[in-house]
Amino acid sequence: MTTTSPATDAFTAPGRFWRGNLHTHSTLSDGVLEPEEVCRRYRAEGYDFLALTDHFIGLFNYPIADTKPFREAGFTTILGAELHSGPTSNGSLWHILAVGLPEDFAPANAPNFFPVEGAETGPEIAKRAVDAGAFVAIAHPQWSGLTLADARSIEAAHAVEIYNHGCAEGCDRPDGFAIADLLLSEGRSLTMVATDDAHFSEPDHFGGWVMVKAEENTPEALLAALKAGHFYSSQGPEIRGVSIGEKAVEVDCSSVRSVIVQGHGQAATAVHGQSLTRARVPLDRFAKSKWLRVTVIDHAGRRAWSNPYWR
Repeated sequence: MTTTSPATDAFTAPGRFWRGNLHTHSTLSDGVLEPEEVCRRYRAEGYDFLALTDHFIGLFNYPIADTKPFREAGFTTILGAELHSGPTSNGSLWHILAVGLPEDFAPANAPNFFPVEGAETGPEIAKRAVDAGAFVAIAHPQWSGLTLADARSIEAAHAVEIYNHGCAEGCDRPDGFAIADLLLSEGRSLTMVATDDAHFSEPDHFGGWVMVKAEENTPEALLAALKAGHFYSSQGPEIRGVSIGEKAVEVDCSSVRSVIVQGHGQAATAVHGQSLTRARVPLDRFAKSKWLRVTVIDHAGRRAWSNPYWR
């Protein structure tokens, strides 16, 4: 799908950064707060936008939350849902994040949180969501127990959910990097999103978000920027620029203790220091890597992640 390059990344695209959460639940499915209150809390915490993505299953009457009434100056919403069909290779229901769905998106045959015979496959419902205009991410791969073959089958996905704060707090399975990096090394052009997956039944909110570069804080502009890869993900630190040369990557950021560049296989190099706001990371180990990405870590252990760059 999207290919991110130094000429078209989040840091050189026009506009400004907008902070948003792409994975959230309410009382329309298994969350504990009404949609209006969920939106109010994210707005109060300084978020610029929110996607309410309730579970799109028959148990909850296949909800796509109408959050348009909760938009106001400085805060907008994008319609979406967490789509389900199945099964995955371990027999569980697929969880696929779809942001930017039309309100009339047709349900799959997913009556409850278990797969049924003859239902759409995960790849089929993901493709249908992309065709309907959504930004689609493979949700919480570690929590779902996805295999590489599972993830590989979702050919329509724009992104992999590489950090899920609810899965971090609820079961210590927040990670999607192993799956994402292997897909990148197979040549899949994917981006990476951090999310909350907030239900507000545990401390699963305000812990991971995307910073989207767009000229306007509107659903249309944000969705276009997400599809273009004009964003990075964070738990707190800011990435302000990434410049890739022949011999090194230069990273500008808020104050951090570590700047790390990762690539194919064992390719990874870190630079450590005190209150780093700029770092030069050599690329000696990246001769065989067609892609690379950047992680920064602050003194509290919070991270921010760039999207992959193709060399």
